[in-house]
Amino acid sequence: MARGIAVVVGASGGIGRALAEALAGDSAYNVVVALSRRRPAGWNRLWISVDTLDETSLVNAAAALRSEGDLTRIIVATGRLHGPGTLPEKSMRALSSDAMMAMFAVNAVGPALVAKHLLPLTPRDRPSLFAALSARVGSIGDNHLGGWYGYRASKAALNMLIHTLAIEHRRSRPLGCCVALHPGTVDTALSAPFQAGVPAGKLFSPAQSAAALLRIMDGLGAEANGGFFAWDGTTIPW
Repeated sequence: MARGIAVVVGASGGIGRALAEALAGDSAYNVVVALSRRRPAGWNRLWISVDTLDETSLVNAAAALRSEGDLTRIIVATGRLHGPGTLPEKSMRALSSDAMMAMFAVNAVGPALVAKHLLPLTPRDRPSLFAALSARVGSIGDNHLGGWYGYRASKAALNMLIHTLAIEHRRSRPLGCCVALHPGTVDTALSAPFQAGVPAGKLFSPAQSAAALLRIMDGLGAEANGGFFAWDGTTIPW
């Protein structure tokens, strides 16, 4: 029996596209929808143009998705680590208001707005999962090296948002689950400038990371609501 509808937000990115493709090959879902600013290359299923920082586009996307039925899996795979003229800060001297605001907008505000508009479309009487891709460096308890101020802080903010959303979501959907997930270091444009020091065997392809993340998601129930998990299933400290 089909479990319903899976939605991947940020489906044109490396991990997002791999997640969407893997879900599209899973017969457990009768509909898989890609949401992104541009159509993922080769994607021939339902696609909705969305900018996570434009609430009008999210309102329109929610209206289109509502006609499809209950959303049983929502994955937010958006993220920003660097951009034109912007790299992770090695020290406080490199802090920039504009760079930090851009990081918080994409990494924290965008996923929160996605949740605002899509979580109400999940079923009230059966399990569902909302997952946002976070990062281990967003863990305050696991921060032993410092640096990367904006990225660390924006992912820590995302973790708090997910945990808070999970508390509210449970009140109306006791079988629902909201989690933050660490995908590992993945060979994508986001990590490309920082792969030199990655230990052998620890740089994953998007398909490898997507497969690991989906295995974790498939095993999560309502008891995991509000949690923060790595690609290998281990719990990450806040």
